[in-house]
Amino acid sequence: TFSLIAPKTIGAEGEPNEYLAFIRSEAESLRQGDRAPASATEWANRKSALRQQFAEAWGDFPARTTPPTPPEVRKVGELQREGYRVEKVLIQTLPGVWMTANAYIPNAAGKAPALLMVHGHWRGAKQDPVVQSRCIGAVKLGFFVLVVDAFGAGERGVGRALGEYHGDMTAATLLPVGLPLSGLQVFENMRAVDYLQSRPEVNPERIGISGASGGGNQSMYAGAWDERFGAVVPVCSIGNYQAYLGAACCMCEVVPGALKFTEEWGVLGLIAPRALMVINATRDSRQFSVGEAKISLKQAQLVFEALGRPQNRRHTIFESGHDYSQPMREAAYGWMTLHLKGQGSGEPIPEPPVTPEDPETLRCFPGDSRPDDWITIPNFAAAEARKLLEARGARRGDWNVEKARLRKVLADDLLGGFPKAERLELKIAKQNDSRQITFSSEQGITLIAGQQFATRKDRVLILIDLDGQDAAAQSAHAKQASEAGWSVVTLDLRATGKLAWSRDKVGRAPDHTSAQWALWIGRPLLGQWVWDIRRLIDALQQADGALPTHLAVAGIGPGGIAALAAAALDERITRVAAIESLASYVTDRPYEKQRMGIIVPGILKQFGDIADLAALVAPRPLLMNGSVSGDGASLQGAAQKETFNFTSAVYSLYSSREKLQMIPSPEPSAFSRFLNE
Repeated sequence: TFSLIAPKTIGAEGEPNEYLAFIRSEAESLRQGDRAPASATEWANRKSALRQQFAEAWGDFPARTTPPTPPEVRKVGELQREGYRVEKVLIQTLPGVWMTANAYIPNAAGKAPALLMVHGHWRGAKQDPVVQSRCIGAVKLGFFVLVVDAFGAGERGVGRALGEYHGDMTAATLLPVGLPLSGLQVFENMRAVDYLQSRPEVNPERIGISGASGGGNQSMYAGAWDERFGAVVPVCSIGNYQAYLGAACCMCEVVPGALKFTEEWGVLGLIAPRALMVINATRDSRQFSVGEAKISLKQAQLVFEALGRPQNRRHTIFESGHDYSQPMREAAYGWMTLHLKGQGSGEPIPEPPVTPEDPETLRCFPGDSRPDDWITIPNFAAAEARKLLEARGARRGDWNVEKARLRKVLADDLLGGFPKAERLELKIAKQNDSRQITFSSEQGITLIAGQQFATRKDRVLILIDLDGQDAAAQSAHAKQASEAGWSVVTLDLRATGKLAWSRDKVGRAPDHTSAQWALWIGRPLLGQWVWDIRRLIDALQQADGALPTHLAVAGIGPGGIAALAAAALDERITRVAAIESLASYVTDRPYEKQRMGIIVPGILKQFGDIADLAALVAPRPLLMNGSVSGDGASLQGAAQKETFNFTSAVYSLYSSREKLQMIPSPEPSAFSRFLNE
């Protein structure tokens, strides 16, 4: 599977990782007052608040009719098997967005209870033999089974081949539009229920859901949200949110800011009083371990008791690794049979003989036959982004009013707010023409900056490279600044450079895991980096008694977004440069050569694009040198100009258009000229 395990708090150099300890402390503080409800009335109030908070975290779902209108469906194939048939169907979940699915239909007459099977992180998705096995077993036991490919997985990847991982920079394209993949999966699974209820072979009042790993997370969230699921069986997926902190998980499992309003027990509580069986394995990773699951289930059980249905929650444990094995399947069959058929005691039911198909046989689009205009996650995200930006452009008003609003939205809502500025605990160590500055950014985060002095004391450059302080200090840009008479300050921002998590990189994202931890606590890494830069400025001011006349911040690559965001919110910064940095969050391909930490949930929806960040720098000098698109390609001159039209317009308002320099291709001498002006 794609389960990625990093349970120990150890960093790249074998020392305790300060950032992880900080994240865990923040999470514990957020949830220290948690307690289960004492009554059904208390839970009803909590439930209403939780549903509202999840709706906000997921960006609200597209409107649906009441009762829901069945989705458009296309049948593209059928397989006849002994006792059942398999239909290959396409289900339209959103305008132009199609979900590939297989429907396993028993031959028996009458309306059957239905199961929605969600696959999890098996490479073959709905076609994988592990996933097929539970579909075949269930249909032979008389269930109508629908198994679907999640958005971005199986036949719905960016490419046509099976086995693509959707959980890094593919899923990240959804964050800026405020529609995280975890929420979209809930919505699509609701549309799958709409489809099931439209089938004449299905009893629309008897529907269950089950999946393992990421599919178990889907089962939990869909089961919690959609009360049409009468039975919910998440497998090898339940632990608690705080156990994710120290491990890697797929972006489809992340609910931005969830720890600000609940723990996982609250989600399980939303399933009550309907039937819930949680299956765990003794040799699973920590975030899905038996012990962590018991923490959540203990609290959730109190909800079931408050609602008078304690018997509707069961915890089943197997001596196993991460799996959906035959014994696990048999336990699920028994639970579903009791609660969807009203038969048996809920104990395991033996699985009929199961022989999985060749995965290619089950594909709706075998081989390379998927249409060229198929909508992938980045395609969908880009279309939604363009709608948001078009609407934002139509709403723009007086810039002085808009500027204040944008800064407040950025700081308080999108970046999660900033902590109180505590004592810096400043320590200075001087050596010849350099010094080391140690300071506390906030409680639990100590940073060390290096400053190389130059001929001009009134000119200081903070140079940011998210690959670390050493990369910044050894760059050509540091050399150019020194030659121009600027004192150069570099540092490892939290979770970068020597402070990075040793197993942080997953797929295209070099900071996949640390960025996810930040999302759980509702403080995206970009906001934390902005705070580190602002506290570095505080430290420079305290160390020298005053700030220099000229204080520049420059960022290389993704560091340019951190520089722009810091300058947007701190006018002590007198000039800014973003060098080969992302020009727009809008992309119809997965992000390449970027950091997940610069991706802010909902920024396009509530604030605007990178051009809006840049506009908040006006009228101070700003250099955009060699801007790149989401896929890492350099923008041509016309494309860069169009992307930053709004930035140019704001600079023109200040009669300062000459202070905005946009260089389409990376030009080494541009930075030197910028610093010398």
